[in-house]
Amino acid sequence: MKLKKNHKKITKELNNLIPGGCHTYSRGFDQFSSNYPEILFKGNGAYVFDKNKKKYLDYGMGLRSITLGYNHEAPSKAAIKNIKLGNNLTLASLTELSAAKEVSSLIKSAEMVKFAKNGSNVTTAAIKIARAYTNKKIICIPKEHPFFSFDDWFIETTPMKRGILDKNPNIKIFNYNDLESLKKIFKKYKNKIAAVLMEPSTTMTPCLSSCDQKFHSSEFMCRNCPNNKKNFLHQVNKICKENNCLFILDEMITGFRWSLKGAQYFYNIDPDLSTFGKACANGFSVSILSGKKRFMNVGSITKKNHERTFLLSTTHGGEMSSLGALISTIKFYKKNKVCNHLWKYGEILKENFYNLIKKFSLEQHFEIVGTPILFNYITRINGKISYPLRTLFMQEMCKQKVLMPWISHSFSHKHRELKLSINAINNALKICKKAIDEKNIKKYLVGQPCKPVFRKYN
Repeated sequence: MKLKKNHKKITKELNNLIPGGCHTYSRGFDQFSSNYPEILFKGNGAYVFDKNKKKYLDYGMGLRSITLGYNHEAPSKAAIKNIKLGNNLTLASLTELSAAKEVSSLIKSAEMVKFAKNGSNVTTAAIKIARAYTNKKIICIPKEHPFFSFDDWFIETTPMKRGILDKNPNIKIFNYNDLESLKKIFKKYKNKIAAVLMEPSTTMTPCLSSCDQKFHSSEFMCRNCPNNKKNFLHQVNKICKENNCLFILDEMITGFRWSLKGAQYFYNIDPDLSTFGKACANGFSVSILSGKKRFMNVGSITKKNHERTFLLSTTHGGEMSSLGALISTIKFYKKNKVCNHLWKYGEILKENFYNLIKKFSLEQHFEIVGTPILFNYITRINGKISYPLRTLFMQEMCKQKVLMPWISHSFSHKHRELKLSINAINNALKICKKAIDEKNIKKYLVGQPCKPVFRKYN
């Protein structure tokens, strides 16, 4: 099937003006089926609207940064109030101090905090702290975690080498949930490792033993599990302590989702440093570097005769509108048990998605990965990852006005949205089943298949 003539006029215009056509590659046109809207006009609640005001139920939710819903009244009002206070002042603001106090009182490990605008900035700063504090260079990261930073130290580990410095010998890769792969690195580079940096959990969980506990609500947390101390996070933390290196948790995705206090609270783990972003201000631009005072103090300017570390310096890190939204988001979470809703909604949707996969006998072609709080689907043909099949599913969902590039739901997703989603998944899988049975996905797919973000060539 061919695309309509001039259908992608706006896409061309975007790519003529902006390298990549957007400001993060995850929003690129090559990540979605060709019938996705070229450009969006606004978002409200669980929905987005295109330039023609056509309405779509959304599960992308601002690349997982929206957990309350688009244009949610509480953080939006707080942001506007702080804009009118000047937004960005010459010295630190009262809003900045209030936000720091709020985060520090909320998260046990956050004895000190530093605000920025992007997750990449604070993860790189965390590495700088680890190296400055330990006087070591090597950082260990898991192969399974997709993204830590746009800086060279991480991008050199992906297929996209162009434009970066020579290969960094100080980044070592291990496998998540494979303790032996990490131990081998520590044995080979004894007394040279500054930190282990990892996400607590994404599509994989840190539990080393099987668990049949269903997450009926966020009130059941792995912190209460008798086997908790045996999970992968605790094992890694133990290795770090034994080898005098820092344990850093990247909570960009898990923070304000697994629990308001982060996945570190959910799994009862106490990191040396942790980083937050995405959902912590419901879409407003805030990232957080937090940690124990003895480590964070390497960026201090108060100690006399103390060698300085230029840790993190951002003009807009203390922007009052975003920090006001952060404070308001925290207060709304506390009052309305947001995480509880996210767990319950996700559990019902995930179970129904899985049951529909079984209904159409598509178990070999669709796999649901992750916990109910945030999950995704993997598509396969003949056992291999299939982007054409993934794109076909997105295309068929979009035809029913549901955007589901992955599953990131919000507090604004309620019973109506759940019912609409389950019905759309049923209809989309029906078409996927036809295409697979006929061994002809191309027959049903309009346009080109989506592509992985990290690839060497366009």
